[in-house]
Amino acid sequence: MAQPLMPKATAVWLIEKTSLSFEQIADFVQMHPLEVQAIADGEVAQGIIGYDPVANGQVSREDIARCEADTSARLSLAPNAVPQSKARGKGGRYTPVAKRNDRPDGIAWLLRNHPELSIAQVAKLLGTTKETIEKVRDKTHWNSPNIKARDPVILGLCTQSALNVAVTAAQERLKAEGKAVPAPLPVASDAE
Repeated sequence: MAQPLMPKATAVWLIEKTSLSFEQIADFVQMHPLEVQAIADGEVAQGIIGYDPVANGQVSREDIARCEADTSARLSLAPNAVPQSKARGKGGRYTPVAKRNDRPDGIAWLLRNHPELSIAQVAKLLGTTKETIEKVRDKTHWNSPNIKARDPVILGLCTQSALNVAVTAAQERLKAEGKAVPAPLPVASDAE
């Protein structure tokens, strides 16, 4: 059985505003009858403001009147009283502030090591914009002198499995188009 929202506050309201028995209130808010009695005695839930279950659509006034007339009757929670969870919509993925400056490094690494990835794939993988990717590619990014190509998986910008899926999809797309899969660019050594 679903529990009403804010059970202690609901119990406070039912104790103050109705003549329901402690057992009926306890059954509705899913508490022990002694705890409901302690609330009525003022030993528990001091300072809690009552939460009106009628005004909030958790129970009807008629149901309360029915239970006040018959002590063996029990209140029932309205079927639409518990809010349904909403599916998360498509939206930008959140990147913590501390990792946002690492995005251009991850973009540079992907552009160098996986040239088969489309700009849209890189944008989705790292949660960035196409404009930022183009600026990193053209070296017109505001922080271009400080960008060092670093693995986005190590930076925590994406998972290895997501990167593998994107690379595999890009390679299959190129094969379907009849194009050769480009080789990664050679890495310049620091000893030169």
